[in-house]
Amino acid sequence: MFVSICLALVGAFALTCLIAFHWNSNSLRRMKGLPPGSMGWPVIGETMEFLEPESATTRGTFIETHCLRYGKVFKSCLFGQRTIVSADPELNKFIIANEERLFQCSYPSTISGILGKWSMLVLVGEAHKKMRSIALKFMSFSKLKDFFLEDIEIHVRLILESWQEDKVISAQDEAKKFTFNLMAKQIVSFNPGEPQTANLMKDYYAFMKGVIAAPLNVPGTAYHRAIQSRTKILNTLKRELNERQQHLNVVRNDLLDMITNEGNLSTEQTLDLVLNMLFAGHETSSVALTLALKFLAECQRAVEDLRSEHKTIRAMKKSGEKLTWEDYKSMVFTQYTINETLRLGNVVRFLHRKALQDVTYKGCIIPKGWKVLPVFCAVHLDPDVYREPLLFNPWRWKNLSKSVYFTPFGGGSRLCAGADLAKLEIAIFLHHLVLQYDWQLVEPDRALAFPFVEFEKGLPIKVSKIPHYQ
Repeated sequence: MFVSICLALVGAFALTCLIAFHWNSNSLRRMKGLPPGSMGWPVIGETMEFLEPESATTRGTFIETHCLRYGKVFKSCLFGQRTIVSADPELNKFIIANEERLFQCSYPSTISGILGKWSMLVLVGEAHKKMRSIALKFMSFSKLKDFFLEDIEIHVRLILESWQEDKVISAQDEAKKFTFNLMAKQIVSFNPGEPQTANLMKDYYAFMKGVIAAPLNVPGTAYHRAIQSRTKILNTLKRELNERQQHLNVVRNDLLDMITNEGNLSTEQTLDLVLNMLFAGHETSSVALTLALKFLAECQRAVEDLRSEHKTIRAMKKSGEKLTWEDYKSMVFTQYTINETLRLGNVVRFLHRKALQDVTYKGCIIPKGWKVLPVFCAVHLDPDVYREPLLFNPWRWKNLSKSVYFTPFGGGSRLCAGADLAKLEIAIFLHHLVLQYDWQLVEPDRALAFPFVEFEKGLPIKVSKIPHYQ
């Protein structure tokens, strides 16, 4: 009986898929002006091929083959929805410039299920503006200058002083530890080495594994464990919030203090925002920093130019003297290096958007309600936009300065609020690293995008100290 029921269900599902596929095919044929492309399999479309793990420093097989076959703008079926995919620099720029007018953020519902319904990643309209304004205030230039800069330098020194020569170090783990400890300190005043910080980090990493897992909320799956870890994280934050409400005279100058002092968010909104700021402030910075260590380990000339720049800065300071904002702004080649790392490494590969109305672009129709994916990595690695795009070449930015097609943090009204913080973290880390250590890769490793970027082996490195470091 059980087998019969299972076979009947499978048959019904298959019939439903065939009907849906037939209906989709007919309706697509009736639409005029769609770009060329393939809708793939019934229901799932080409999602599996699109999400196939690929090297972060390539455009990926899916994008390459589809661009060759259909051009830089093509139709597909991804994440269960009819989709227009753009590898075209001008269309990507157009999409970003028309946020909330012609296009709107549209991430899969599973994202809000794990990040929370008040996550800035999924919010739109006024709700997004409200949350983003808080994030921008927390990471404003004055905050970066007066609060973050000194704290970043302290955390960099803590990490680098823990490194031992001739021992294998996971650069990826160390970058994650550095950025997590910094954000935990700035967001909720949890200090490195404290049990509550270690527990929060453990829960956070389990949570992160579920963000990229299949959304099956069944015991034993990564997604289920992530939901449980999210509950633990929110309980930790809730206890901290309750404790602060009982000691209102204690000032901490962190994000949680800023939110509670303003008092215009509910508890649920506050907890979702804090969790998402931890997510946003940790992921991009840690991945970009790890990528920089890999690219630099394979380009000694860039290391030498970096070291020369930072020796000049350090020569004007007393032993142990802290860096200033003016020092940071003078790190010109360092900014070239960061830009090139973000361009080649592609921490953010694409965005989820949907068309709010029928949009015509260069003769192609983007129908209302269709998902739209501007693929940034396709542009960053396009030989028509960047000469020798697969080559790590920080010096290219001497002439490029600002490229209108360079979008490592998105753009427009949804530009990542932590973009300047991420660049500051990487710059200060590189300052101390190149003056204190030489490093080399222990074995070949590559960064895979799935869709978040992560190194297969954690980027194992060995370091050797440079004498006479101040």
